[in-house]
Amino acid sequence: MNFLHISKEALSIALAYVGVLVGAGLSSGQDMLQYFLCFGQMGILGVVLLGILNIIFGRIIVTLGSHYQSSNHQDVLEQITHPVINRIIDITLVISCFVVGFVMVAGAGANLQQQFGIASWLGALVCSLAVIVVSFMDFEKITRILGIFTPIIVVMIMSLACYTFWDKSYDYAYLDTLAGTMEPTMPNIWLSVINYFALCAMNGVSMAFVLGGSVIRIGDAEKGGALGGTIIGLIVACAAVTLFANLDKVKDAEIPMLLIVNNIHPGVAVVYAMVIFALIFNTAFSLYYATARRFAGNNLKKMRYLLICIVAVGYICSFGGFTKLVYYMYPLLGYMGILLLVVLTVAWIQERENIIREKFLRRKMMRLLFRKYDDDYEFTAQNKRTFQKLGEMSAADTEDLKKDIKAYVEEVVEKTDDLQGYAKEKLSMKGSPLKKE
Repeated sequence: MNFLHISKEALSIALAYVGVLVGAGLSSGQDMLQYFLCFGQMGILGVVLLGILNIIFGRIIVTLGSHYQSSNHQDVLEQITHPVINRIIDITLVISCFVVGFVMVAGAGANLQQQFGIASWLGALVCSLAVIVVSFMDFEKITRILGIFTPIIVVMIMSLACYTFWDKSYDYAYLDTLAGTMEPTMPNIWLSVINYFALCAMNGVSMAFVLGGSVIRIGDAEKGGALGGTIIGLIVACAAVTLFANLDKVKDAEIPMLLIVNNIHPGVAVVYAMVIFALIFNTAFSLYYATARRFAGNNLKKMRYLLICIVAVGYICSFGGFTKLVYYMYPLLGYMGILLLVVLTVAWIQERENIIREKFLRRKMMRLLFRKYDDDYEFTAQNKRTFQKLGEMSAADTEDLKKDIKAYVEEVVEKTDDLQGYAKEKLSMKGSPLKKE
């Protein structure tokens, strides 16, 4: 897969995918400590394997979303698995949203306590009340504003890694020995990698399917998902090596990354703490909202009532403490998420030929529609019938697909003078399994 020739659409999907997966958990550093760095230098190998899984499943999840043109996770799961398993995964996703939601609230309290000395229960309460207040506002605009904190935290983590290793050396044998004094969440690094990635997939799969569903060209979805997974792998690696180099200072901290920043400059730490709080709030709100929406549907009044109840129960659960909740709840959710990874893997193997066929089917529909806008070609009645027939052959909804392809073609027409040149370069039919009309 050549990332040097990636389209703007694929790059946009990659960055959006990073925003879905990179959030409060990674920026705090607690996940990395308990899942990976407690295994010492072997934990770094685990982080590398985690990066590889991000690339593989990033491609799989976003591509499946595009293949079925999904608007929610059910659009995909209904197609790729048995109704009973689908129901189990659906319930698991709801449980995951609620549990990670109250763990995030606990993290909000721990974050403000560590940086500003505010009681953890008060910080958690502020976060919980903010979730409720925003649910009565135009929260789509607010969450878009909060979205700017994702690239900020990415830049800060990568800058921390550069600062940590610039003209410095560390006693890695000592750090490896020190890691052995920490209590891991998993019995070995291999299970830790699978469990943690399954947890991440549980948290991000619903939105990742929707991201894929917004992409009409399957090739863009494949590249976007894989590139997004690659970027996530690099960010996770930067966070992990930074934490490992500072393990003697941060191994007992609730928010270890924040402690590292504090040791660099207290002023920067204040900014970092506020960014973490914004990410935690954004994650908690998104998860609680998804849980309430799952049961309330489009009934806004019912959704808000349920959200208040869910937040109240979540606030009580957050008193378990951030570090302890991560230690006990995340592995449980990870085990539940392994079923999702199995389903996705089997679906990818079984649907691979159909996905390739769908990719060329859509390309052919686009090429046919180009004739309608190209003065050198004629869009005949036969072309119109073929366009309709191809739409009916698609795995996606026929009318929705036709509408999306028309919108895509019209956008290309506005930006491109040489439609046939565009088709030859971007919509090649070489290797197509479709019969020639």
